[in-house]
Amino acid sequence: MDKKKIGEIVESRGVRYAEVADEIWGYAETAFREHKSMAAQIRLLEEEGFKVATNVGGVETAFCGEWGEGRPVIAFLGEFDALAGLSQKAGLDRREEEVPGGNGHGCGHNLLGVASIAAAAALKTIMREQGLKGIVRYYGCPGEEGGSGKAFMAREGVFADVDAAVTWHPSNCTFTAGTSSLANAQIYYRFRGVSAHAAAAPHLGRSALDAVELMNVGVQFLREHVIQEARLHYAITDAGGVSPNVVQPYAEVLYLLRAPKSGQVKEIVERVDRIAQGAALMTDTTVEKDFVKSCANIVNNETMERCLQKNLEFFGAPDFDAADEEFARKIFETTPEPGRFEDLEKRVRGAGKAGREALAEAKKDPLPRRILPYVPSGVPMGGSTDVGDVSWQTPTAQIYMGTWANSTPGHSWQVVTVGKSPLAHKGMLQAGKVMAAAGYDLMTDPELLKKAQEELKERLRGETYVPIPKGVAPRGLSGAKS
Repeated sequence: MDKKKIGEIVESRGVRYAEVADEIWGYAETAFREHKSMAAQIRLLEEEGFKVATNVGGVETAFCGEWGEGRPVIAFLGEFDALAGLSQKAGLDRREEEVPGGNGHGCGHNLLGVASIAAAAALKTIMREQGLKGIVRYYGCPGEEGGSGKAFMAREGVFADVDAAVTWHPSNCTFTAGTSSLANAQIYYRFRGVSAHAAAAPHLGRSALDAVELMNVGVQFLREHVIQEARLHYAITDAGGVSPNVVQPYAEVLYLLRAPKSGQVKEIVERVDRIAQGAALMTDTTVEKDFVKSCANIVNNETMERCLQKNLEFFGAPDFDAADEEFARKIFETTPEPGRFEDLEKRVRGAGKAGREALAEAKKDPLPRRILPYVPSGVPMGGSTDVGDVSWQTPTAQIYMGTWANSTPGHSWQVVTVGKSPLAHKGMLQAGKVMAAAGYDLMTDPELLKKAQEELKERLRGETYVPIPKGVAPRGLSGAKS
């Protein structure tokens, strides 16, 4: 098949896809509260002829659009949650909130889900025209930002019958991901003690805040004795009040623990648990553990990644114009100078001469027009993603598509301000084309699909998936405390 046809199909609906992406940008709903964003995508899926199921995996804002019958089942993953505190007016080259203290799409998720729907719809159209058997699905996956929606869905077996899954992420550069990610777990530790007058009767008090502080000191010492790649973050979410003359009877700390593999995170969690218990013993308080969520590391699939890279090179970067370049240049000038090009340098590491040449060319351009070389390193990137949980269930791979100015940091107002621009829309549509073409290859080439599945089995040999414990339910930002 001439894959240019896929590009034409996506472009023919481009205006509508941009409208929906902008609509979701305006809603800017955070983890597990994405009801309006979900409804907008469901309307789009129904327009495209998909049958939609909601409350998928028992997650209120998770849903699935499906078309076709038989095998194989090819899935596209979408996200659509925003970030708290990143409200920003669109199209500006300066920081200015749209809603004071409001939310914003600082990771481009308003684009992410829509491009995956575009890919699913284009593949469906080609399948219908060619009379192909198989099922194409779009999974609307909520709460990626700190909620790990896909991990809850994976725990419930939502992806169990999927033969392969494809996804993408907006970015400041364009490449196929050959890196893994850090697995993580997020846990509250709540200490309870006894209040007392801190001057008149301190001996009668048992300080929960002392317990939190001792726990944090213990974890600081633990850092020397865990693997180098591990990351242990914390926030004191309740210090027990504002009165220093009262012994604090309650205090709470939230930990986010990361490591390259889920089993390593599990071991670190057990050690942190013991530190918390020790802090409670030292202060004669009690401690309660509240497990919030976890996500697994990405299991790379080189077969899938090479398929995506081939299609990425076929379609190329978006066709940006002079207006896009002018806007991108203004945004580039607002980015932190010490961190410029760091992402580019990371992405070409290990690519040798081709990487150095790509880096040199990319540094000359405020727009991500260069397709970076594919580097199948499997090395964990700095962050975490619940795409990892899907990758343990079925062969999974993803691309990153330039939708922001070069060197734009993620989770920033710059991402939000660009999110409704033609620049972002062009990247979104290009991602849809690449994913649809890769989906077509997987749908029509049994040997390719078999190779990807055999690779997953081999990579999982001797490994153990650590799901979110049963009984733990998804929660939004304000639902953190019980």
